[in-house]
Amino acid sequence: MQDHEEWESYGVSQSSTESRPDPHNPHPESVIFPRESSAHNTHHSVHSDKLTYFRDGRRKIDYVLVCEYSPLGSRSLSSSSHGSTSEKKQVKYENWRSTFMSNLVRAGLHMEKEVIQTVNKKCVSFTKIHAPWPVLCQYAEELNMRAPLQANVNPVLNWSEKLLKSLRIPNLMAQNVPNKPPDYFKGPFKRSKIHKYVGSDNTDTFFSNAERIRIVYEIVSTGVYGEKKKGEVGVDRLVEEGVFLSAFPLHDGSYHVPKDYSDPLNARQVLYEYWARWGRWYKYQPLSHIREYFGEKIAIYFAWLGFYTGWLLPAAIVGLLVFLYGVATMNTNQVAHEICTIGESITMCPLCDKELGCGYWKLSDICGYAKISYLFDHPGTVFYAVFVSFWAVTFLEYWKRKSASLAHYWDVMGFKDEMERPRPEFAARAPFQKINPVTGVNEPSFPKSLRKTRIVAGMGLVFLMISLVFIFILAVIIYRVLVSIPLFQNSALRSFASTVASVSGAVVNLFLIMTMSILYEKLALRLTSWEMHRTQTEFDDSLTFKVFIFQFVNYYSSIFYIAFFKGRFVGCPGNYSKIWSLRNEDCRTGGCLIELAQQLAVIMIGKQFFNNVKEVGVPKVMAWFQRKKVQLSKSHLKTRWEKDNHLPLNKGLFEEYLEMVLQFGFITIFVAAFPLAPLFALLNNWVEIRLDAQKFLCQTRRVVAERAENIGIWFKILDMLAHLAVISNGCLISFTSDFLPKLLYQYEHNWSLVGYVNFTLSHSPNGTMSQQCRYKGLRDNQGNFTPFFWKLLALQFAFVIIFEHVVFGICRLIDVLVPDIPEGLEFKIKRERYLAKQALQDSETIINVATGLVELPTKYSRMVLDLTAELGGLSSPRDNILPRANPNTHKLLSGQSGSTASTTSSTTVVTEVKPVLKPRLTRKSATCDDLSSKDKEDADKISRTRTRSAKSDRRSS
Repeated sequence: MQDHEEWESYGVSQSSTESRPDPHNPHPESVIFPRESSAHNTHHSVHSDKLTYFRDGRRKIDYVLVCEYSPLGSRSLSSSSHGSTSEKKQVKYENWRSTFMSNLVRAGLHMEKEVIQTVNKKCVSFTKIHAPWPVLCQYAEELNMRAPLQANVNPVLNWSEKLLKSLRIPNLMAQNVPNKPPDYFKGPFKRSKIHKYVGSDNTDTFFSNAERIRIVYEIVSTGVYGEKKKGEVGVDRLVEEGVFLSAFPLHDGSYHVPKDYSDPLNARQVLYEYWARWGRWYKYQPLSHIREYFGEKIAIYFAWLGFYTGWLLPAAIVGLLVFLYGVATMNTNQVAHEICTIGESITMCPLCDKELGCGYWKLSDICGYAKISYLFDHPGTVFYAVFVSFWAVTFLEYWKRKSASLAHYWDVMGFKDEMERPRPEFAARAPFQKINPVTGVNEPSFPKSLRKTRIVAGMGLVFLMISLVFIFILAVIIYRVLVSIPLFQNSALRSFASTVASVSGAVVNLFLIMTMSILYEKLALRLTSWEMHRTQTEFDDSLTFKVFIFQFVNYYSSIFYIAFFKGRFVGCPGNYSKIWSLRNEDCRTGGCLIELAQQLAVIMIGKQFFNNVKEVGVPKVMAWFQRKKVQLSKSHLKTRWEKDNHLPLNKGLFEEYLEMVLQFGFITIFVAAFPLAPLFALLNNWVEIRLDAQKFLCQTRRVVAERAENIGIWFKILDMLAHLAVISNGCLISFTSDFLPKLLYQYEHNWSLVGYVNFTLSHSPNGTMSQQCRYKGLRDNQGNFTPFFWKLLALQFAFVIIFEHVVFGICRLIDVLVPDIPEGLEFKIKRERYLAKQALQDSETIINVATGLVELPTKYSRMVLDLTAELGGLSSPRDNILPRANPNTHKLLSGQSGSTASTTSSTTVVTEVKPVLKPRLTRKSATCDDLSSKDKEDADKISRTRTRSAKSDRRSS
């Protein structure tokens, strides 16, 4: 009795099912079955993974809903819910659940239920959902899905495959992945033309699993469970309210392949064996398989990540060669040679006030520091900065070509989600209702003026957090000053003082950055939710803007400080600039570029290490919490739906894109200071691809397949960073590097650097120090700037302007010369449009002939009748009848009625047959015989034209 009552609460009791017989559902009575009669024990299926099908072994499980209730009649979701308020809440939840499930059944979905008992004596119900063939056809047309028209035999090759093939070099990166999805020319799916599509005779495989999941999610996300005007719609809000514990599509079986496994690999196993395993790190990603399993949105991310990683290879190689050039020419460095030789006779001014314990020191104390500085500040780094500026722009141009090819290959070119639904959280919290001008439905609403006010208030909080970042930077600066003082006082540690202070300060800064990053992401999420954005796209764009602006300042501000501000406002002996009685930081004689390289290396590599550890550990911790939440131990998980339910929810691609975009900034904006940055990025991305693959495939629930044409707003951010990199690298070469001071000195001293160190060291003004000392600066004995300083400043500004104009000009030329769409792709697009047009024209010709608009010779009459029957007739799916027209006109026969034809001379005339009522969804094995909306409109138009013509003839007569 408990079983029957619980099933009745879902709106599909036996009585209600019998009153609405469904010829497609052979198991309308699907009631609770005990654990021992679960799917893996009760049926024998031909499928490789039985646990992803109903008990009959034929119907695929497309979606699962999970809820919890008490087996003792108290159907509360919590054991402590005994109060009247809580009981009313649970009654409301059960009514919502019952109404929701009833509406899903009315939509044509099939359901089957499994119940298990937890350790705390509660029952967890798993409702398995299957979409039959007619429902799939109906919603595929409504969602504007595309169907295969003709096989495309032309293989799609990467540029590296083409290059290696032309050079006859074996391609070690290629792999023969089984079950590759075939490539087709596709056209819009229409039920009236189902016979024209390749594979339409097999209803089990015509729609891929990802397409099935997308269709079922569309149904459950629009299912009503309460008052529609209050936005009580969709499974997402039900999960948000706690009515369901979770809702998710199933993975295609286990990803693990036993040694004695003899069955064909399922899609998940194929992806794990040929993509997610660490041993496949050097292989091409099976993008077609990824798209088939996860949808275009996930696939386009991995395509971009793989493309970006491949382009990092030449940047990493050139950067490594530039670094090795510095190592090879280190002994020829004239500046380091002079510091190490004549430095014993040069006394340098104290680095801090005498009261803090700083004293005079010899220039030779930083001999080792000067040699290492040359590795990051030599003519090769100038070339590399120019190279990376061109590399970044060219990479983005060729990604646009690759993106266009993938968009066409995956049939998402020009895709735009025009009818995006309100977010569940928005629908639950919106205080007003408003009629949607597009759909005419009364939806939850929030005033735009109030939203703008909240956005402005939120931006104020963002700027407050950014101000906090600057305070932390100031704290790190003070830390470095305080640490370097005792180190310089020790003669044994003096040569390492700057390095120790810089590296330790970078580690402290990294800790503050990661802490602020975690706190701010949570704050930004709450802030964006408070702003009440209606759609998920608006929510994501607002969140992306907030998080990126903050993370840009958070990660890059300390690097910008060292690159462009440190050592610029120090002053001179007797007139030092101070902050809280502490002298401003100064760059050593070797320059600030090595400190910039140290800061960049610590933050970039440390961030990558932390993120990789988080991606490995967090899903395991979340899985443990999920098992505790439903009171299940890992050893008790038997079925596929139980195992997937204990996996954590996948959080999407936001963090993945953000991580890679920040990395792109590190390797482009500051690459002049650290040529090895692309190499470390390349090594990280080889690991990142496998970590992300395992997270999506093995460690989180399967995501609903979503369509996407490109990477969206992230491309604009990448483009902005690429242009910022040109400006940044030009300024680094000009103002931070010693390239231009050395060049100008050589120009004025017969192209020689002899005496350069002594030339750049000024004497302390008389009477300012207890003894005569030297300091870095182009000043005279009175502390004024020398003419060389002003000539150098003019040269630096001229270089920045010329550098930017030349690089931007060449980048613009690259943009013009490299078309966004490859030439070969244009032919494929035209070919596909032609095939789609032919398919439509063939159907329209049949309609025109059958309605009498065009008359065919007698020898084609049988062809017309056969094609008409093949289309299933022209009965309307909404009106269920074909509109009546003038009796003298020729009619197209209904697919369910008989027909007669009378022949006169050379033409065939189809006599009129009365319209036949037809159900909305008929039980045909491989055809969907509803007329498309366009064909219906054409038939109505022809009928009205014929009627008007007949009336006109009668008036004339």
